[in-house]
Amino acid sequence: MVHINSEGKFGDNYYLLDGMVMGLQKFMAIYVIENNGERLMIDVGEHLKTRKIVKKIKDMGLFPIHKLLLTHSHWDHAQGISKFIDLMGTEVEVLASEVGAYNLQHPEKMSEGYGYKTFPVEKITPLKEGDVINLNGLELEIFNFFGHTMDSIAVFDKKNKNIFVGDAIIDKLDEDAFITPPMPPDFNEQELFKTFNKLRSLKNQLNSISISHFGVWKGKHFDQIINDMEDLYNETKKSIIQWDRENLSLEQITSNYCEKFMPNSKVWNEKLMILLIEWMIDAFTRSGII
Repeated sequence: MVHINSEGKFGDNYYLLDGMVMGLQKFMAIYVIENNGERLMIDVGEHLKTRKIVKKIKDMGLFPIHKLLLTHSHWDHAQGISKFIDLMGTEVEVLASEVGAYNLQHPEKMSEGYGYKTFPVEKITPLKEGDVINLNGLELEIFNFFGHTMDSIAVFDKKNKNIFVGDAIIDKLDEDAFITPPMPPDFNEQELFKTFNKLRSLKNQLNSISISHFGVWKGKHFDQIINDMEDLYNETKKSIIQWDRENLSLEQITSNYCEKFMPNSKVWNEKLMILLIEWMIDAFTRSGII
């Protein structure tokens, strides 16, 4: 299988949960890494779905979670932190990048432009590039994967030849649909290109890539992501800029995008895409590209 998108255990140490963000199935992936009884969860999702996430954790025999790592501080990845900790009922160490720790303590900036409120979290362990999380003998290395946000980090598992990247590289729900990383409020194109290069430098140590929206890509599709990430970004950027300059409406731009880049997709629909395209245009505008 080249795309793992079903809930449950995969591999020796990994579990995939559906975060159900915005009420959509298989749109937000939450990962749990377990080794010798110690468990780390990657991202937490939105506040309203937290109780269901905890139930899934219990049903899978993964309760309690000992560490919660945030790939970045966007609301759909981080909004449920406080409620999750309360429901866990035990001490949970929250980890984020150094900038991410600040953003989670002062969430107003990263919530701007989305219409969703994120609640401040005070106690966070900051991570920097090169740090290693030792999960009872399983070593997980941290990389800065800036661009999508300036607080994004990736988790590299050398033993299992996998990397968890959040939204830093691409969002890809099926073989025929994708969204590239531009999102407000602090998208940075030059840092994105550095992240692309950093991921490519790790290629020979990887067999798979785990993304937040949605699932784990292996084999030929892993190779396609690594080989095509800049081209996909540049093609979508060029098209969106052109359609914006033609003064097309948001609905027209979205329709053009779906027709050009994802005509065969059975997963992503234009209602969802209108919102995502609006956020992409906002990111390009804030960064001076449009």
